[in-house]
Amino acid sequence: QVQLVESGGGLVQAGGSLRLSCAASGRTFSTYAMGWFRQAPGKEREFVARIWWDGGSTSYADSVKGRFTISRDNAKNTVYLQMNSLKAEDTAVYYCNSIIFGGTNYWGQGTQVTVSS
Repeated sequence: QVQLVESGGGLVQAGGSLRLSCAASGRTFSTYAMGWFRQAPGKEREFVARIWWDGGSTSYADSVKGRFTISRDNAKNTVYLQMNSLKAEDTAVYYCNSIIFGGTNYWGQGTQVTVSS
């Protein structure tokens, strides 16, 4: 089992920045990749960014490329999402995701990000 705890959400004006954190505990030695998804009201959950634990390669949704940066601290089993130039359409609940070898997905409880225009 892997437990994920997110933090860092909040209310910010358009153009501002926020940094989300996700701390993993439990079976973290089996981590294959970690990432962030988001879900806006009335919409399906969508992919935002992912980082592979071995090597640190990253992947981003087109909608956030150039504005968001995902990073990790292996020693702390923590992944971060630096969000700059935030837009109203970035408003959503952001969920941390962890994939372990074997393909099992784990999810955090979510943290609300609200961008006021």
